[in-house]
Amino acid sequence: MSQTTDIGRPDKKIKLEIAAFSAQSLYEKCQALANNLWWSWNPEAINLFRDLNPQLWAESGQNPIKLLKEYTPETLEARAQEITLYSRINQTYRRMNEYLEARTTWGTNYAGPLGAKPVAYFSAEFGIHESLPIYSGGLGVLSGDHVKSASDLGIPLVAVGLFYYQGYFNQRLDTEGYQNQEYFETKIDEQPVEPALDVNGNPVKIEIVTRTGTIFAEVRHIRVGRVDLYLLDSNVEGNSPEDRELTARLYGGDNRTRIRQELLIGIGGVKALNAMGISPGAYHLNEGHSAFAGLEVIRNLMHEDGMTFEDALRDVAKQTVFTTHTPVPAGHDRFDNAMVDEHLGVLADDLGISQHDLMALGRVDPKNDGETFCMTVLALKLSRRANAVSSLHGHVSRAMWAELWPWRVEEEIPIGHITNGVHTSSWIAPQMSNLFERYFPAKWETHLMDSKVWQHVYEIDPGEFWETHQTLKNLMFTFVRRRLVEQCKRRGESQETLDVMARMFDPDVLTLGFARRFATYKRADLVFSDLDRVIDLFCCEDRPVQVIFSGKAHPADEPGKKLIKRIAQLRNHDKLGSKVAFVENYDINVCRHLEQGVDVWLNNPRRPMEASGTSGQKVVLNGGLNLSILDGWWAEAYDGSNGFAIGNGRRHSSDELTDKRDADALYDTLENEVIPMFYDRDSLGLPQDWINCMKRSVGTLAWRFSSDRMVADYVQRAYVPAAGGKSCEMPF
Repeated sequence: MSQTTDIGRPDKKIKLEIAAFSAQSLYEKCQALANNLWWSWNPEAINLFRDLNPQLWAESGQNPIKLLKEYTPETLEARAQEITLYSRINQTYRRMNEYLEARTTWGTNYAGPLGAKPVAYFSAEFGIHESLPIYSGGLGVLSGDHVKSASDLGIPLVAVGLFYYQGYFNQRLDTEGYQNQEYFETKIDEQPVEPALDVNGNPVKIEIVTRTGTIFAEVRHIRVGRVDLYLLDSNVEGNSPEDRELTARLYGGDNRTRIRQELLIGIGGVKALNAMGISPGAYHLNEGHSAFAGLEVIRNLMHEDGMTFEDALRDVAKQTVFTTHTPVPAGHDRFDNAMVDEHLGVLADDLGISQHDLMALGRVDPKNDGETFCMTVLALKLSRRANAVSSLHGHVSRAMWAELWPWRVEEEIPIGHITNGVHTSSWIAPQMSNLFERYFPAKWETHLMDSKVWQHVYEIDPGEFWETHQTLKNLMFTFVRRRLVEQCKRRGESQETLDVMARMFDPDVLTLGFARRFATYKRADLVFSDLDRVIDLFCCEDRPVQVIFSGKAHPADEPGKKLIKRIAQLRNHDKLGSKVAFVENYDINVCRHLEQGVDVWLNNPRRPMEASGTSGQKVVLNGGLNLSILDGWWAEAYDGSNGFAIGNGRRHSSDELTDKRDADALYDTLENEVIPMFYDRDSLGLPQDWINCMKRSVGTLAWRFSSDRMVADYVQRAYVPAAGGKSCEMPF
């Protein structure tokens, strides 16, 4: 007996040690997955975390790091054993590593000199996933999609921005529909963040010297697939309370806050890259917020290589790509002489230029001492490759900045265009992706830019396509109803109201969606210009219409808040109350649900003020159709049979008359094209013409407006030439 016991004890100890090792290994693999945002566009990884604990996954805001904090290695191992997750964890972990270690990518063949010197991509915000709230809207989501596609294509690229520890804001509507803002602090230990390290292996700390003191920042490192994202954080010791709050919120504060944030992005970003030993071959300034980066690179060239200011400026401009997004003059950051001197005076001294010459770099007319310093003007002067974000926006931008090149005719102004696109894997619903998988060629998701791949959409059985769309539509309604009930509960509304919200919307009814930033030029309420006509259309017994809204107004934008209030109050309308809903707190999560489920995406900006827009591009991937003004991307996408156009692309000299004309065109298109096509059914109950339009939308647009195509355009037409490779003219 004793001998058996003696022999058994070592065996038991070994088994326990193996089990402990296995549990730790399993936990570490899950942590590795959570610490690379690759998981956020990989359905296999997303489903893995969700299945681990669906309730905790939802409560965590779909944040795997926060989810894993609820487990020890042992309890995770027990849970994995309980629901047989072992093989899925190992398979997903292996798949991520295969992705990260791939030796052959599109970038291997086409990125040329970037392999030795990467692109440095600067942006004020990055919208990668809702669990990392360092974005506010379209610009951030575009930056996130850009980074993801750069990763997928294998483009050597590093990204630079700010770590906003309070993010943007949570939107809450009161009983009157007025927007209120709530701020929250992001816990850094619940984010996939680690310190960025310098060439000696120490955490990176940078200093920016101004006339009135020094701003300090540390650098956070986030892995986004193959791309490294570096975020500067001023909430560190050594800074004044004012400067500690510089990276608290997006687009908050006054002009002084804005210029100091832009110092951090531009000058601080370049300093951080230098400290890490990263020597970019090209600099991409996504909007003018980061334009100071060029001045810091000039200072480095003068200090390290003994170059003159003029020669250094010329070299930096050759390396710099600038993307402008704002077609409205008032949307470009401007600073007065005193503010520029306070923040850039020390830099000007190092550059050996006068304050007048420094200001001249940001002025359209260098000799006009009364002109303020414009960040977009600086970016244009410090770059040799500038682009707008759609064809029409290119025309607008060339006209807007023509005075910078008075010796050229407008058509020769050196601002081209690269039209925005969206990251397919992030925005396509898994159900639609699975449908495509059955009809598209093998590994179709790695050939998203190939138009031939997308032509297989015409082979999909119409009933199967429609059924998939209806499934997504019902999932959207489930989400929307839950959010509406939560909103009403928070406001203390009656059980009767909660019951009404829980039954909102009919899946058989034509459903429109409108979700974006509530700036007045986007005209969110255009569809309600004539309430009598709206009631006739929406409340038709045989062919009704319903619409879901969502979106935030900037905290200082009172006109935008009034738009939200007007729409939100329609829930009290005796006839439209059951047809219109406003979903609070628009973010990537809300965006994803709406854009995957609507029948029609409504977009009616005042032309030509929509630079590009990408929300409608996401709808395309999921079988939704666009109903849009011919502005931004839709002006070059619409072919007459892949969606619907509002008007004919003309505008009146008066905004009032333009709005009246566009509202009438919107009603006419709904009444005579959209509604009849949707409700025209065959003997099987299928809207065959509508389904054909859905297919044509996918077949003609999905590949053209992919962020893979967008990033490939940047590589071939901007990045490679900027890094010294074979030049290719920017498209006009």
